[in-house]
Amino acid sequence: MYIEKQFTKADIDHYLSVLAKEYKRRNRKSRHVELILVGGASIVLNYGFRDVTTDIDAVILADSIMKEAINAVADKEDIPDGWLNADFTSSESFSTALILNSSYYRTYANIMEVRTVRAEYLLAMKLVAGRTYKRDLSDIIGIIEASRQEGDPITEERVDKAMIELYGSWDKVDLYTKELYIAVINDPNAGKKYNEIIEEENANKALKLEDLKR
Repeated sequence: MYIEKQFTKADIDHYLSVLAKEYKRRNRKSRHVELILVGGASIVLNYGFRDVTTDIDAVILADSIMKEAINAVADKEDIPDGWLNADFTSSESFSTALILNSSYYRTYANIMEVRTVRAEYLLAMKLVAGRTYKRDLSDIIGIIEASRQEGDPITEERVDKAMIELYGSWDKVDLYTKELYIAVINDPNAGKKYNEIIEEENANKALKLEDLKR
């Protein structure tokens, strides 16, 4: 039976540290590289409402040596190939403007700078993704609630600005996802729906896995 690898914040920090050292060892010219983490990894690193992610999506601003280093870490640490990948850059939620709207997280081995996408920009990405069988919808609620708890609540104006900057319009957001977002951002108590939405996502994921087996 296939079991997804789950990455905690400690896991992500550890593997990124190993990756930086591996890249540095292989890179004789000591080129500075940059990773911009998005999605679940960015949520796990920046917020407390999620403990794990099953993938680490990133914009990878590096030469081909980085791919070799990523594969070497997978072998060394016995984790899945593609544990760090840029697959999302071919998805609807990718925008080159994410590079400009990322925030510094940490530098590893004095050579690899890691940035993350958070707040309204991460929320905009989740709105576009809008998958009912992943954690996109519950993450929308979680990000909004976390911003309230941090004392810097995300507003509709900020989200609208982020959507325009990243995607030019709201055209990529489906009606169901947008209605959920509007309900949550305008209701201080909407965070109570978080667990309910997670249950729905888990049920949808199970159905999708069953369909794939047929």
